[in-house]
Amino acid sequence: MLPTASSSALSRLLLGQGQEPDPRFTLANERTFLAWIRTALALLASGIAVEAFTLGLFSPNAKRALVVGLLGLSLIVSLSAFWRWLSVERALRQQAPLPVSLLTPLLSGGCALLVGGVIAALWGPW
Repeated sequence: MLPTASSSALSRLLLGQGQEPDPRFTLANERTFLAWIRTALALLASGIAVEAFTLGLFSPNAKRALVVGLLGLSLIVSLSAFWRWLSVERALRQQAPLPVSLLTPLLSGGCALLVGGVIAALWGPW
């Protein structure tokens, strides 16, 4: 099936010039993107669960900070996943080295901060 004029224009706009990569690499890139999106959805669900089911476990300010942190991290992971997918797809098309991912250190650092916040909130003033 030949691409339509609109899809090839969108493809050129997003991906730039280059050769069509091996479909296996493109599909692997999409699977990685979807894995990051699953992670973002899990963070989103965690934020909603903390808001709905932790009555009395945290102080109101600690609870708010934890929920906002989880939701913010979900947003960052979602946006970073798209940016990573796009960067890798461009590199594949241009036969360039794959870019270094900022997503992994962002997620690791964000989770470490949230876990530290939970520990501090649970071991707060007795």
